Amino acid sequence: MLATTDTPQAVSVTAARPMPSSRRRVVAIARNTFREAVRDRVLYNLVLFVLLLSVGTVFLGAASASQDAKIIVDFRLSAMLLFGAFIAIFVGVGLVWKEIERRTLYAIFAKPVGRGEFILGKYLGLCVTLALNVAVMGAGLTLVLLYVARGSTPLLLALWPTVALIYLELTILTAVALLFSAFSSPIFALFGSLAVFLIGHFTTDLKGFAGLFDAPAARAVLIGLYYALPNLSTFSLVTPAAHGIAPAPLYLATALVYAAAWDVALLAAAALLFARRDFR
Repeated sequence: MLATTDTPQAVSVTAARPMPSSRRRVVAIARNTFREAVRDRVLYNLVLFVLLLSVGTVFLGAASASQDAKIIVDFRLSAMLLFGAFIAIFVGVGLVWKEIERRTLYAIFAKPVGRGEFILGKYLGLCVTLALNVAVMGAGLTLVLLYVARGSTPLLLALWPTVALIYLELTILTAVALLFSAFSSPIFALFGSLAVFLIGHFTTDLKGFAGLFDAPAARAVLIGLYYALPNLSTFSLVTPAAHGIAPAPLYLATALVYAAAWDVALLAAAALLFARRDFR
């Protein structure tokens, strides 16, 4: 009787132990990924370029009289999206490839680290890096608006919800880059991620384009892309923000759920494909 009562307790304790250990491994990989990304010269070059753009947009806005703040918001938010996409895709593609090229991947998997934990840690580390970059760019734009627009309330109220939507799009792009990197070469992963970024902003038009083709195969391809790719235009509200129109709270909540669903699906697919990849 003592054996039967003690055994379930021992099993339950043993089963409960791997959970915090798994979290620690994911956090450790994410922390190392963040440190590597911060040390990357590409990020410093982008920050320098963004600072130059900040000065340039101030002079550009000053030359357009009352439209200065709108031009600055439109230009800076668009630059934030493009630079963020550049980091998410180019750095995201290199996260796995660099570990394979340096052969550090073998040392990582020699320890009790699962491939799914590796993918999740890399993803979270780059997402933290993107959050830091987006926050710095958003803070810079806020300071520029306070100087140029003298604290225009509608523009400031619309700014940060739009920045949050841009960040949600970048998390999806990061997951896309990791998905392609999990099973393909860096070149294919790069072009595949760029294709998703470009087509994703026009997915709402794919159904309309499908009706213009008589060939059933062409229509099937376009409709298939419409359902297979994330609708990234959901997160692109730069023009309304430039006119001081903030997204509704319900829209933000829906976009958050939509982005989270895509993130989970893409990461699950990346972990599954990466688990089946042979590195020998």
